[in-house]
Amino acid sequence: MAVFSSSNFEAVFSFERSQFLSRPPSSLSLRFFSVSIAADNRNRNHRLRHSSSSSKLYNPTFACRASCDSHETDSSHRKDDDSSVHGLSKKIVGVLGGGQLGRMLCQAASKMAIKVMVLDPSENCPASALAYDHMVGSFDDSATVEEFAKRCGVLTVETEHVDVATLEKLEQQGIDCEPKASTIRIIQDKYLQKVHFSRYGIPLPEFMEINNLEETKRAGELYGYPLMIKSKRLAYDGRGNAVAKSEGELSSAIDVLGGFGHGLYVEKWAPFIKELAVIVARGRDNSILCYPVVETIHKENICHMVKAPVDVPWRIRKLANDVAYKAISSLEGAGVFAVELFLTRDGQILLNEVAPRPHNSGHHTIESCYTSQFEQHLRAVVGLPLGDPSMKTPAAIMYNLLGEDEGEPGFKVAHQLIARALEIPGATAHWYDKTEMRRQRKMGHVTLVGPSVGVLEARLKSMLREEGYENLNEAAPRVGIVMGSDSDLPVMKDAARILNMFGVSTEVW
Repeated sequence: MAVFSSSNFEAVFSFERSQFLSRPPSSLSLRFFSVSIAADNRNRNHRLRHSSSSSKLYNPTFACRASCDSHETDSSHRKDDDSSVHGLSKKIVGVLGGGQLGRMLCQAASKMAIKVMVLDPSENCPASALAYDHMVGSFDDSATVEEFAKRCGVLTVETEHVDVATLEKLEQQGIDCEPKASTIRIIQDKYLQKVHFSRYGIPLPEFMEINNLEETKRAGELYGYPLMIKSKRLAYDGRGNAVAKSEGELSSAIDVLGGFGHGLYVEKWAPFIKELAVIVARGRDNSILCYPVVETIHKENICHMVKAPVDVPWRIRKLANDVAYKAISSLEGAGVFAVELFLTRDGQILLNEVAPRPHNSGHHTIESCYTSQFEQHLRAVVGLPLGDPSMKTPAAIMYNLLGEDEGEPGFKVAHQLIARALEIPGATAHWYDKTEMRRQRKMGHVTLVGPSVGVLEARLKSMLREEGYENLNEAAPRVGIVMGSDSDLPVMKDAARILNMFGVSTEVW
């Protein structure tokens, strides 16, 4: 914030992100002269670094946030030093991936003094500032994952898109992986998911594998149109899905997905009226607990909003819980799972897909439930008793903060929206601290809790100010002009006029 004072006429420029959530919108300290979050993140890299003894071809950096005084810099000794562990579990939890899910796992772990290490290729990944340790390296590289696993008491994931063969090898060597590699193998291939769950009698949309255009046309004749075409692997947040509304659109839909060589299958279109989700926790003793059923609302195949609990009859909620429970019972290993479901017009519940980790549909649990999905995942993988998954508030809405624009304009829009959120009763803002802003990228979320979903919908509308949502792009004041008294105005108004000539927005105090 640049502040002009009549007494000294000095300009002080600063960007204080730590104060962002505690100051009213009119006095937010925003960027000046293009000070960016990316630069801020680069400046925080004060962590100690030393090399992994892994592969000569790939030598990941092991980044230690804490000082030499707080714990040994040689992490190979730390793992076996029980005297340095005083949390609720002696196991160091290793997480493959350091995105927003890893970040929120670290936040939950801090309450229980459980140490969480992350493996992520990005030096400034969202979890890096909060993790006990951050190993910079790829979770697709077998040697790197093996080196990382040696430093952990239990290995888990924040993404299913990992090297399963390496996890299977580690399990054979006695490494504790939760959930099990067999579960990750099933879930990371969506076609194998469907095959697996169909064997257990779990209701699904009809599906079939396709290897050429003729098979796809036959699927269209069998299932009708629109026809959902999906990639088997690496499909998430709308990626890997294409809809053909007629036979004439099949070729273009297949091309969008990269062709048959990428592995494709089709699903019969599910005439759903709502998309539902259930977070399910499974303990190491195979105990299973289900969170309340929620409604998920998607835009452009990306989760946009979650409403908890879902507004459906009790029979539908029970049916959804039963399907979710049965699906997770068929898998192996401990942790939190997300089960996404379709509610059809005729009252059926169909399983869409499962994620073997905390999920966007469960972010509301941080504020709305007695045990958040992140705390629950940690409890499950280290072997602590599962916590109470019930809601402690009558209703909650989670709203995703997606990138509205590229770069600095996108950050500005997001920050203004968060500022509005902080004026709403019962609202909590979560910012993932990602260094790069892109359109439709998940940058954070806001959770509102209150007496009913209807009340929260009204508060959300107020937060978004939907009748003038485009005004979020207007510039917020970057310079404050402070006057000792009204008599200073004749002098200070010239300062405001000069700043406005250069396109610098101002505010007079």
